[in-house]
Amino acid sequence: MGWKARYVKIVDQNEITISFRQEIYNENELLVEVHEKYPIDSGHLKIEKP
Repeated sequence: MGWKARYVKIVDQNEITISFRQEIYNENELLVEVHEKYPIDSGHLKIEKP
């Protein structure tokens, strides 16, 4: 489909993971989905078009 994923990991000053998520961008480089993975796997969140 030509989509890209970006992985975002946020850590504290001691390198302890605070959150981890996957962002999905479409072929026009617009954010279309966010997959929250940590601390709680909340599944897929589809981003509404404006």
